[in-house]
Amino acid sequence: MVIGFRVEATKLAAMEISHFNDLLAAARQQPDAQRLLMVFAAASLPPDATAEQRARFEAGESGELAPLMCVDKDPADLKDFAALQAEALSMGQDWALVFAAAMSGQGRQSPASTQVEAALTRMVEAVKSGNLSGMIPFDRQGEAVQLG
Repeated sequence: MVIGFRVEATKLAAMEISHFNDLLAAARQQPDAQRLLMVFAAASLPPDATAEQRARFEAGESGELAPLMCVDKDPADLKDFAALQAEALSMGQDWALVFAAAMSGQGRQSPASTQVEAALTRMVEAVKSGNLSGMIPFDRQGEAVQLG
């Protein structure tokens, strides 16, 4: 599973990521400094949704994703998913999924803030367009989910 933009995919690909805490542990094990990039999104229906689309949405089977907020974190500064969830809840946004990716720096040097901002912008645009490759979606319990 490819985690994101400049991550050493071969090392992370061999790790099983089934919960956000697995991603956090994998990022902490990397030889280069990492930033975790996250886009929180809500599910919604388009205004012209059909009755069938509405029924599927109510059953939790469909909908459009709308980015609400994004953040980057140093894995060393984030205790676990519960801490991220608490911080996200304090922002007052009702999110359904968080899309996460990791970005590598060089040695102990984290990626530059301009690189992080550009990557977050690309992630937000990717969520808007539905092009979700390179990101792992997690539900509100921190479990990785399959979309599609």
